[in-house]
Amino acid sequence: MSEDTTPAASAGPAQRALDRLSDLTIGVAATALLGLVLVQGWQVFARYVINDSPSWTEPVTVLLLSTAMSLGAASGVHTNRHFGFFLLADSLPPALRRVVHAVSPLVMMLIGSVIAYWASVLLLDGLDVRIAGAPMPQSIAYLPLAAGGALMVLFAFNRLLLVLRAPSLSAAGAR
Repeated sequence: MSEDTTPAASAGPAQRALDRLSDLTIGVAATALLGLVLVQGWQVFARYVINDSPSWTEPVTVLLLSTAMSLGAASGVHTNRHFGFFLLADSLPPALRRVVHAVSPLVMMLIGSVIAYWASVLLLDGLDVRIAGAPMPQSIAYLPLAAGGALMVLFAFNRLLLVLRAPSLSAAGAR
């Protein structure tokens, strides 16, 4: 994996706040996964044991799945545990490596902002339409996508600052 520049900046209050926000994000995502298991367990029990399938389980499942996925992905950006071409970047000369490590958060910020924007548009577009079988807006599943996209932008911006503040790899005696 690529070098993680977090320890150098972890002493700052802003970094500690982002670490706590990431931990909270993972906690909410894990709770959503647990809720997903419980809702689907109830769905199976209600359908096959008591022969009375509840209508609210599908929209709740979609909301919980969207929450777990979006917030987990955002936290992955913060912890630098996302998909990337780290072997390629690490094989480059130090100056070019720094550029590649700076471009990566910029791409994540772009992706996160597109997700946040369009999820917000879709969320607002369907707020007045109710889901059949559940007392929720039809577009509620876009709320975690919008929040996750915004968190991706925030966490990727922090990544970019860490890369830009890191000492030069050649000055540090790296490869």
